[in-house]
Amino acid sequence: MHAKTDSDGTSLDNSWLPRSPRRPLYYVQSPSNHDAEKMSYGSSPIVSPAHLYYHSSPIHHSRESSTSIFSNSLKIPRSLPAWKHIRIGDQDGAGHDGSEGDKDSDDWGSGARNVRLYFIGFLFFVLLFTVFCLILWGASKAYEPEISVKSMVFENFYVQAGNDHSGVPTDMLSLNSTVKIHYRNAATFFSVHVTSTPLEIHYFQLKLASGQMKKFSQSRKSKRTVATVVHGSQVPLYGGLPLLSNAREHGSKVALPLNLTFVLRSRAYILGRLVKSKFYKRVRCTVTLTGQKLGKPHKLTNACVYH
Repeated sequence: MHAKTDSDGTSLDNSWLPRSPRRPLYYVQSPSNHDAEKMSYGSSPIVSPAHLYYHSSPIHHSRESSTSIFSNSLKIPRSLPAWKHIRIGDQDGAGHDGSEGDKDSDDWGSGARNVRLYFIGFLFFVLLFTVFCLILWGASKAYEPEISVKSMVFENFYVQAGNDHSGVPTDMLSLNSTVKIHYRNAATFFSVHVTSTPLEIHYFQLKLASGQMKKFSQSRKSKRTVATVVHGSQVPLYGGLPLLSNAREHGSKVALPLNLTFVLRSRAYILGRLVKSKFYKRVRCTVTLTGQKLGKPHKLTNACVYH
């Protein structure tokens, strides 16, 4: 039976063998259950020499162990459906890996696309906000404040001898007056903050008096009249006013042409500090100081130039 086992060994097809090195391999047919019972030590006290030779032969033992190890390691499929199953499994694994890579790339692409969309949306918002601010700024220019110097009153006027700061004797002039300014904010959607430079009274280049108007805020579609005191005290003349040479004796006959100058500044905060509009108005008024009209208002409605 064992001799039949050796002779019945079938060789493997060379196409299933690895390329190097090529050695003939044999499968050994295992004994049947009946023969295994005969070969066991407990079944019969007498063991045939063939059985002893089979079990004691190192050649058969090494050949059987090497064949079983090689067959277990290769596990070569013996049918076409088995090969198809292995190929399909490999393709599924590769497709799974590829799908994971595609998913990662899709996630990265969607994230970058979202960033671009956010950036474009931010730029679009900035553009719209800028256009809106420009529209507001342009609309505000149509609501320029209305300024008018109504009148000026000279309360008192004195010329007397004196000395300047260095002790030089000269005529000294003291003047006190009040200027009334009419201000109107015609804007319908913003208020204005109003300030001005000092109001100054000049005789040509010689400054005789000055005064500072208080700053104020004017709400939309409203108006007010602002009174500012303009005065000068002990102003040295140095002979610069020959018309006032007889003013100490004949003050009622004095007629002195003067100029009132100032700059009125209006600032409109339309959209906080982001959108603001400025309006500057330079005012120059001509008035004549006469001794007979002290304490009486001088109408300046048509005596001022605004630019």
